[in-house]
Amino acid sequence: MANEGKLGFTTGIDYSSGKYGQSEATKIKYIPFIGKYELDRWLVKITVPWLQIDGPGGVTGGESKIIIEENVAKHSLESGLGDIVSSLTYTAFQSEDQKLILDVGAKVKFGTASVKKGLGTGENDYSLQLDAYQSFDKLTLLGTVGYKEIGNPDDSEYKLDNVWYATAGAAYKINALNSTGVLLDLRQAAWKKNSNIREYTLYYSHRFNSTYNLQSYITAGDTKSSVDLGAGLMLGISW
Repeated sequence: MANEGKLGFTTGIDYSSGKYGQSEATKIKYIPFIGKYELDRWLVKITVPWLQIDGPGGVTGGESKIIIEENVAKHSLESGLGDIVSSLTYTAFQSEDQKLILDVGAKVKFGTASVKKGLGTGENDYSLQLDAYQSFDKLTLLGTVGYKEIGNPDDSEYKLDNVWYATAGAAYKINALNSTGVLLDLRQAAWKKNSNIREYTLYYSHRFNSTYNLQSYITAGDTKSSVDLGAGLMLGISW
């Protein structure tokens, strides 16, 4: 008998603030609507977000922020559809004895966010990545290495570079319903006037039952192009 697929939906709110090398902070609200479908070793995911950016301009928001100017213009408040993101992941290796999982994935960020409003670049980005998970009883170590090809607008005065990115972290299962973890996110600078990004995240997850899960997190960075402080709350539903 063929395995049945599993559907999931996640939504919530992410709020972040950072100066990103400018004299005034940019505040970003990000509300994603995420659908996913799992079947055997395959996972398909799509994210349709709403986005609000409050700041001096030059900072795009969403799945990966891009800082494209320095002290651009007067303060503005813009909102609308963000960049839609789709991804496909395949579990290439899974060892029950060694408790090791290796996933390979591809991701496309479609340039659906408004360029006129400064919400996005208007171009598509393409990513390939490898994820690894190693479990030791209640502790799981995890890591990601990926490469992103960033689209450049034809009429732009600046040139965005393709970047390598990585994540390292650990998750700890407190009990059957609760877990916590820490993550370190790294990314190369996408523009010559940016710095590399280095951000730290602490999260806590609570599963109410087999259907509902709530996750909260807080993020901080320590480079010029990193977020100063961010936090989020996400509710997941699966069936």
